[in-house]
Order: sequence, then structure tokens, then C-alpha cells
Amino acid sequence: MASLQLATKARHAAYVNPVPTLYRAIAKELPRVLTIYDIDIPVPEARAGIRSLFNANSQVKDTRVKDMLVEKGYMELEETLLHYKQRPHLLRIFEGFKHKSTGADRKKLGLDSTIDEQFDRE
Repeated sequence: MASLQLATKARHAAYVNPVPTLYRAIAKELPRVLTIYDIDIPVPEARAGIRSLFNANSQVKDTRVKDMLVEKGYMELEETLLHYKQRPHLLRIFEGFKHKSTGADRKKLGLDSTIDEQFDRE
């Protein structure tokens, strides 16, 4: 069974800045991932999607949580390179959640919903 073991390498390596190192590793593999999964997104746009995930966790200050997120990032990269993910999983990361009004989200009612909206759901 093929194994990259990027997460193990990340755990044992003593990086000064592990977060930028993870970002560089992901950015380096991004063109390959886009080719493997046949995703027609420009590399800068895909990098912007990855950057938004990093920015979502930029407020984390606890070093234990940072280490856990970095290790999880390496595990996600490894699983992506080993083709454990499917194309829609990556499209959700790169393009975001564009279609929020489908499925169960379509049927949710707000606190200020009218009587017509309550009975108009299908």
C-alpha cells in the first residue's frame, strides 16, 4: 500500500514556522492535485481557496491547537495525494459552498418566516 507519511514527517520535524511550511507544501502540490482530479480551476484561484482555510484559523493562539491543525493539514494533503478524496470534496474547498439553498437548507425556516413560506416548502 502506498504511503507518503507526510504527517509523520511533520510531527518529527522541528520547524520554526510550521504553518507557512505547510502552506508552501500545499502550494507546491496544488498543480499536481488539480491535474490528478481533473479540476479546471486556475492555480491562483485554487490557492485563494486554500488561503481562505488558513485565514479561517488565523486567530488560533494555542500552540497545541496549532500543532494539531498543522498535523491535520499534512494528513489532508497526504490523503488528497493518495487519491482518498473524491472530486466534489476538493471542489467544495476550492470553490466554497456555492449552493447553500439545496437539500435540507432549503427547508429551514427563519424566525421571521411568513405563513406563506411555512406552507410553500416542498
